[in-house]
Amino acid sequence: MKIPTITGIIDRRILVNFAVDPDIAKLIVPAPFSPKIVNGKAIVGICLIRLKDVRPKGMPAFIGMGSENGAHRIAVEWQEDGEIKEGVYIPRRDTSSRFNTIVGGRIFPGRHYHARFDVNEHSGNYHVAFESSDGTTISIDAKITGTFNRDSVFKDLDTASDFFKAGATGYSPNGDKYEGLLLHTENWKVEALEVSQVSSSFFEDEAIFPKGTIVFDNALLMTNIQHDWYSKPDKAVVND
Repeated sequence: MKIPTITGIIDRRILVNFAVDPDIAKLIVPAPFSPKIVNGKAIVGICLIRLKDVRPKGMPAFIGMGSENGAHRIAVEWQEDGEIKEGVYIPRRDTSSRFNTIVGGRIFPGRHYHARFDVNEHSGNYHVAFESSDGTTISIDAKITGTFNRDSVFKDLDTASDFFKAGATGYSPNGDKYEGLLLHTENWKVEALEVSQVSSSFFEDEAIFPKGTIVFDNALLMTNIQHDWYSKPDKAVVND
């Protein structure tokens, strides 16, 4: 899918990350992708992102749109032109925008489910939750902290930041192809979040992630980030 370059502001982005048994991750990651492994674990999670002033690059900001969005993600690798590339496979996207649900898979990559978001942010504290049209739910309560989770599979905040910055290309399923999108940020900066509560109907589904195979790892925050989205060539579905 080829779209014009899209620009805007990431008003707030929370990355909620979990460490998963690699054998389980392999069952939910389709070819040509494979899970990217960090210290013996695959990394999955959800990106809770509020966008504003989103519009085709070159157009004035006042015509831009805003929305709350959630993207379930799995860190992956794949072979391309003889090299190993990295990014994320995005099995589902959720959005507060009716417009996005209409154009998802037509103009924007991947189907978008409509969701009702509940957001409360004040003094460095964040509550973000949503319930999607098919009943999928997620909720997180967290606050900014100067201490990165010592139980994380990542060595420190900088290591985690570099990992997620490198995974800027995302692929979403749409029929017989995976549609690609590259995120370019002008001022990449993350902060650690201390999480008091997190729940996810997807990651808590034991039919997908049997008990003991997935554990919360860390949460990161980004705010006020100028960004652009670029199309990447589609990848064909590989049938076994």
